[in-house]
Amino acid sequence: MSKIHTHSDETDLAKDSDTPRRLALSILFNLAITLAEIIGGLISGSLSLLSDSLHNLTDTTSLAISLVAVKVSTRGPDRRRTFGYRRAQIIGALVNLLTLVLIAIYLIKEAVERYFTPRPIQGTVMLVVAVIGLLANLATAALLYRQSKDNLNIRSAFVHILGDALSSVGVVVAGILIIRYQLYIADSVLTLLIAAYILIHSSLLLRQTINILMQGVPEGINIEEIITAVKSVQDVQDIHHIHVWQLDESLSTLEAHIVIDQRNYDDMACIKQAIKKQLAGSFNITHSTLEFEFVNCEGDPLATCYETELKN
Repeated sequence: MSKIHTHSDETDLAKDSDTPRRLALSILFNLAITLAEIIGGLISGSLSLLSDSLHNLTDTTSLAISLVAVKVSTRGPDRRRTFGYRRAQIIGALVNLLTLVLIAIYLIKEAVERYFTPRPIQGTVMLVVAVIGLLANLATAALLYRQSKDNLNIRSAFVHILGDALSSVGVVVAGILIIRYQLYIADSVLTLLIAAYILIHSSLLLRQTINILMQGVPEGINIEEIITAVKSVQDVQDIHHIHVWQLDESLSTLEAHIVIDQRNYDDMACIKQAIKKQLAGSFNITHSTLEFEFVNCEGDPLATCYETELKN
């Protein structure tokens, strides 16, 4: 029985045993923060503290989704999913980011209502809980920093945590203003700032996530540059029918038709390897499927083509 083609580098991050452990610790930290801020927000009457607790609750959910996605992505290719399950992490990122957008919209609504109907707030309770939340958020961010550099799923969760850390700083400042000047409007203003931060950063990551799911050309890759680079390979006459997309943020793939002279039939394997080297070195495209032609068959279904796959 033929084997399913695999990619040795596809699940390196998912197989990193440190990643699930760090995510699990982050979940515990965030559950503690959430409970503390809910209790503190109810006692103090602070909307910004309650909004921060809600944000933290979504962080906990987001981290749990990330952990499940990492676990699922370790599964190798099978007959139903020949590319494996690594896109589970992109789906996890999408769920996290859409949740963040909904939370931001809710916070804006609550802040506007609180602005027109202000309520007394116990600044001391608000300040103490915010400081505890800030320290816990910083610890969680430190846990996820390394993994967030190379993984969109973890980075979406990391952005959640950074947003919470910044909002905790804001709650600390607002608590001080309320204690010293009874400036209750600071609570509503801070809530609006937290929501704006969430929307801006979520929209940036959403664009990248959707581009991957829509099989768009990876950022930083130009099709015209690929055409020029491949045609510069010796004995390549033309390239067309090009498709470039990403399985996730780290694996770019390409398929294309390559035109060569029929007299170079025996050199096809060498030409293939030269193209593979060019794609990997210049564009970090490490998986390619090429169909070789002796006549440009674009638009001509009767032309003769020879298909070969570039394996890792």
